Amino acid sequence: MRALVLGFLLLLGACATSPATRPDPSGDTLDAVARDYVALILEIGEREPGYVDAYYGPPEWAEAARANPRDVPALIQGAASLTERLNALSVAGAEPAVTQRKAYLLAHVSAAAARLRMVGGERMRFADEAEALFGVRPELRPLSDFDPILAEIDRLVPGEGELSARVAAFRGGFQIPTDRLQAVFDASIAECRARTIRHIDLPANERFTLAFVTDKPWSGYNYYLGGAASRIEINTDQPIFTDRAIDLGCHEAYPGHHVYNALLEQTFVVERGWVEMSVYPLYSPMSFVAEGSANYGIDLAFPGDEAARFERETLLPLAGLTGAPVQQKAELNVLVRRLARAEYTIADDYLAGRIDRAEATRLLSRYMLTTPERAAQRVRFIDTYRSYIINYGLGRDVVQAWVERQEPDHWRGMETLLASQMLPVDLL
Repeated sequence: MRALVLGFLLLLGACATSPATRPDPSGDTLDAVARDYVALILEIGEREPGYVDAYYGPPEWAEAARANPRDVPALIQGAASLTERLNALSVAGAEPAVTQRKAYLLAHVSAAAARLRMVGGERMRFADEAEALFGVRPELRPLSDFDPILAEIDRLVPGEGELSARVAAFRGGFQIPTDRLQAVFDASIAECRARTIRHIDLPANERFTLAFVTDKPWSGYNYYLGGAASRIEINTDQPIFTDRAIDLGCHEAYPGHHVYNALLEQTFVVERGWVEMSVYPLYSPMSFVAEGSANYGIDLAFPGDEAARFERETLLPLAGLTGAPVQQKAELNVLVRRLARAEYTIADDYLAGRIDRAEATRLLSRYMLTTPERAAQRVRFIDTYRSYIINYGLGRDVVQAWVERQEPDHWRGMETLLASQMLPVDLL
């Protein structure tokens, strides 16, 4: 299938050798702008640790950025200059892929400029920040909108005490013992991979390593290393449940972040020489597609009740658990997913200072139906990543809607998206 997708994309325009149909009188090109864009992103990464999520271009470019990074005002001016150059470049008569390349670069330079303003001290309202960085404006709904969902969950998980405590106790029956984490995750990721490679052709040398870590604000992370390789880390600060092993196996690996980065590298960097795709700025429209597709990939790989069946037949025995009510938990998960956007409203209030950390923790525990400890970890995530949280729930919903509008073969739509420079605005 990948050959068909690549054939289509190459037909749209293989512009490593033919940027735009009309050369700019100044001699500027998309390739030249792309090179300077990579330098900009790498230098921002020197001013904000963690901003560059992945880089697998020429090592000397990273060394140059480390040796002599511009200060923040100069970088803001550099972003403005790149925008001017891009706007001056004509793509009239160019192949659609070239037009898309220009749009992609414009959107990512705009996000970089917004992030630089934040590094310089500017603070935006939650929705404004999300739109500036990720290209999508989230709706902030009152928390009362989510109370009917809590009522449904209350009926599903009856008992005494706070609903969040009851749900946490119920989930505790699926907790993976520490000494069985490796076996459960190995089996889960292997199954995620087997289901993915039936539909998507991956580079022959694709591979990953898996490590368990602590003291992180996130539950899992994929560090893409280039050369079709990833390092996947799973945080064990909080209990991990058997269904979460499926989620993380798909999200971080197959068909999630590992596949996304491997296809981008193969399609653009290796086959076309489009250097802008050798760097991944975390706070950019790229993350909306990355996180949204990684979350949608869970449902794509395990449609219907297949995740529950795999969990019951394979993961629970590996975890040494028996008799856990998998079907009831699957019903619970469907309802909990509908609560996801409550987090945006809580984060908006917390980051704006309308509620303090204790209240944010309490509300997250209530509306995410989790323990105070896990809610506190989520507040730590919001402290670090702020409006990035929209990329998970809203991103999944937007990606799912786009993929399932394309054609009956949802895997083919997914592969087309993962091997493209499509922006969030293209998916809406």
